Amino acid sequence: MTGPLVGLEAVPGWLRPLLKVSAEVDSRAFSRFTPPQDRPTRPAAVLILLGERPDGPDVLLQRRADTLGAHAGQVSFPGGGAEDGDGGPVGTALREAEEETGVDPSGVLPIAVLPELFVPVSRFAVTPVLAHWRTPSPVHAVDPGETAAVARVALSELTDPAHRFQVRKSGAPWRGPAFDVGGLFVWGFTAGLLSALLSLGGWEREWDTGDVRDLDVALAEHQARIAAGSQGVPSELG
Repeated sequence: MTGPLVGLEAVPGWLRPLLKVSAEVDSRAFSRFTPPQDRPTRPAAVLILLGERPDGPDVLLQRRADTLGAHAGQVSFPGGGAEDGDGGPVGTALREAEEETGVDPSGVLPIAVLPELFVPVSRFAVTPVLAHWRTPSPVHAVDPGETAAVARVALSELTDPAHRFQVRKSGAPWRGPAFDVGGLFVWGFTAGLLSALLSLGGWEREWDTGDVRDLDVALAEHQARIAAGSQGVPSELG
């Protein structure tokens, strides 16, 4: 079942537009990929954990370890494959978030389940779980072998037009949104989901969608800035 898990009165005003629209959207609002009907997929879930600090709303992101076999070094939402006993996507998302970032599930209110999305490269059928971080807890990279860093990233930084562009892969027709914010370079599945949520939540600012960069070049430039120390990183990056 997808859609809201709580009423609008359960969340702060800034989060209500997104909660309201969660009852109306389907997978096409987030991705052109849908799970195939003729081949097996692996169930998974991610936690889209939205909190608030004095400078405004934020979202919890993590950077995967560079040594992983799949999606190494990429920025993602906490999440992973379903396990027996999870009891569904909400349970999977909360368990994975705790294992990867140390977030205390007791301070997290799941508010909506979004439509299942397909990730062709891993064959995961991913269910995004929206949640409100009612009582924030300290977060960190629990297992450095899986997670290199954890950060709370302000939505105002993600919606800043200076931090947004599109990327494409050489020789491939694919292109998608990307964010270069603080110490994080976000692209692929996570960037596409973030971009859609910023729009659906009413937070998006006008940005240059015609700024399309080669993925490998943009990523190399980002890494060079980090190495040179010319780009700061979020204070919660762990």
